[in-house]
This record gives sequence, structure tokens and C-alpha cells, in this order.
Amino acid sequence: MEERLQKLIAAAGIASRRHAEELITAGLVTVNGQLVTELGTKADAKRDHIKVRGKLINPVLAKREKVYVLLNKPKGYLSSVSDPEGRPLVTELLPPSLGRLHPVGRLDFNTEGLLLLTNDGDFTNFITAARNRVEKVYEAKVKGLPPEPAIERIRRGVVLDDGTKTAPAKITKVEETGSNAWFEVVLHQGRNQQIRRMFDVIGHSVVKLRRARIGSLQDDDLRPGYWRLLTPAEVNRLIKPQRKSRPAKASRARSAG
Repeated sequence: MEERLQKLIAAAGIASRRHAEELITAGLVTVNGQLVTELGTKADAKRDHIKVRGKLINPVLAKREKVYVLLNKPKGYLSSVSDPEGRPLVTELLPPSLGRLHPVGRLDFNTEGLLLLTNDGDFTNFITAARNRVEKVYEAKVKGLPPEPAIERIRRGVVLDDGTKTAPAKITKVEETGSNAWFEVVLHQGRNQQIRRMFDVIGHSVVKLRRARIGSLQDDDLRPGYWRLLTPAEVNRLIKPQRKSRPAKASRARSAG
């Protein structure tokens, strides 16, 4: 059966579908020895020889099992599969036996919390697509005590430093600790460093940030640097969210090894 090349590349765990499109347009993909740069091109993994950067991906597609991992990302790790600056990568926290996985979306280098990794390009595309409205819940420690009118500005949406405006967000003050305050922030979209930039707009910088929930998925027992596999039921709840769903009960954490 013919499928779009970017879908096949993502299914091989080489990259997310969006990154796969970049590989195609950059001239790094061939089908039966012919260079392919058009995104609409389709191929049959059982019939056509597909190479990315000169490496045949058909054997990987033939035996590939889909893997879904939940990692509690520590501060100081990059949500990527490579880095020219040599910074620590989240993939280094997982054992090689899981195969080649890629992060689903991203958490900033200095942000902690839940991060999904997988070799399933369709799953990645669904979770990261804004139209699917998969909630991400964050805990943010903010310098100072922002007044309620300032927080209301962020709730309605603010213009960031690059001129883009954020979508409305749900923001609730959780507690005050001396001269700082903790907020719970619920987003459906996610621009680069969005929460930090939103609070910068009102003059109160974020000093600590942690993602606490992704859709129905929450795991308060998973320690920083540890990971576990998602259950099939958890995967289904993420891609087929039910109304008024409750966070899934976490299974026992496994070490990042």
C-alpha cells in the first residue's frame, strides 16, 4: 500500500512527520535511487526502496513496533535527538533497547516535567496539532506577586515579543510563598517558551516551570530522570479523549537506566 513519504519516515522512527518533510525538501530522501523533494510523493514500503541520508529504512519499517514512553524530564536536558552544541539530550535518559525514539513536542532546556517520546509519527502529529486541543498543564513559580488584572491580561491572550498573540489560557493561582507565587497554567497551543514569555509581558519572570499533565496523562510518582511505557489504554485516551475524563492512574515508575 502506498503512503506519503513523510509518514513512512516518521513510522521508521527517524523523525517526526514535520521534520521528515524537511528531510524530503532538503534532498535527503530517495525512492528506488531517484531523489524525491516533493511532499506529496507516495511509496510502498513493501515494494519500493526508500533511503534517508543514504540509509535504507525498509528493514526498520518491516519489524517496527510502536513504542510510547512517558519521561519525567529533568532540568538541563534538550528535547531533541541531536544537538550540535553537545548538550545533554532526553533520549540519553532512555535505554538503547527501546530503539530510536523522538520527543513529542518539546520542553525547554530549563523546564521540567512530563514529556512523551515515541516512534509513531501519526501519534506525534495528533498530540502536537493545535486543532486536537490536547491540554498541557504546567506549574509555574513566578517572581513577585502579579496583580489579578495582569493575570487576566494573560488569560485573554497577550502579544509576545515577536508580534504573535497567544490564545486564551486558563491560569489559576495555587499559592504564595513569601515574595513569589505559584500558578497552574493550562494551554492547548505551545509556542517556544510561551509561558515564560507571557509572564515576561507583565513584568514577572518565571523562575521554575514544570509540566504536570498531558491530556489525561498524569504521574505524580514518576521521579525526574525516570521513565515508563504507556499502557495501550493510556495511548487510546490520549488520541481519543473522552469528555470529563480523569487523569490516568500511573503504573510503577521505571528507572531511566
